[in-house]
Amino acid sequence: MRAAASVLEEKQIRVDEPMSAHTSFRIGGPADLFLEPRKDQLPPLLAALKEAKAPLMILGNGSNLLVGDKGIRGAVIHIGNSMNQIRVSEERIEAEAGALLVRVARQAQRAGLSGMESLSGIPGSLGGAIMMNAGAYGGTMADVLASVELLTEGGEIRNYSLEEMDFSYRHSRVRDEGGIVLSAILQLTRGDAGEIDAAMADLTRRRTARQPLEMASAGSAFKRPEGYFAGKLIQDAGLRGYRVGQAQVSEKHCGFVVNLGGASAAEVRQLMEDVRARVKEKFHVDLEPEVRFVGEF
Repeated sequence: MRAAASVLEEKQIRVDEPMSAHTSFRIGGPADLFLEPRKDQLPPLLAALKEAKAPLMILGNGSNLLVGDKGIRGAVIHIGNSMNQIRVSEERIEAEAGALLVRVARQAQRAGLSGMESLSGIPGSLGGAIMMNAGAYGGTMADVLASVELLTEGGEIRNYSLEEMDFSYRHSRVRDEGGIVLSAILQLTRGDAGEIDAAMADLTRRRTARQPLEMASAGSAFKRPEGYFAGKLIQDAGLRGYRVGQAQVSEKHCGFVVNLGGASAAEVRQLMEDVRARVKEKFHVDLEPEVRFVGEF
């Protein structure tokens, strides 16, 4: 607490903050400290927490996390509304890590810039999307990134080119080396604003028809196994609608695990373990979770 208070204002610090309020699963116990710094405060805050030897986790929009029922020990740094500026310059967009992808995509559309359409429905922040190289409908973050500004584990602010980010399927150098995404420059192409809007609307209709967007979830529960589709494997294993407590394999799309209301993290984790075991038994395929498990269970 003292380390954070030496850098942040009182209104930027919350104690015992329920993580269920900050994840799309609507699940998770309390974080000891929940911190919401501005971009300029991050380097001294990181240094102060490191000196205090405080455990640390970085949180974006919480759309790909399962937080344990006992919560998170140490500090959670939330990269959100205090770091969400977006600037358009010719065919480039510079955006801070807390900006939601849907906002970035809409700004691009209004400016007549194409490239963000396939990413426009991902319910995450830019920083989180870069960290995991998020993608949908054939497009990924790596397809539109020119450079990324990172605060390294050592406290240095560095700019990395697309090649230096080491992107692959659901992977970037941030996953290997840590650090905090501060901002990024996106390289887009000129297009017709009306056509871009129509493409985004079409993708929204497709998502709404096929995915349980009306329910609390963390999106795709498992990564796509090479040569297969996770949802199809789960369906063919007879697990559509399978439940553990208030956690359920979605009846609308078997690749999603949904919170029916009041599900615990333990129930979701058990359900995912059951799904992995059944798919392994029937098809000899290992499903790897796309959802990140954090905190104490």
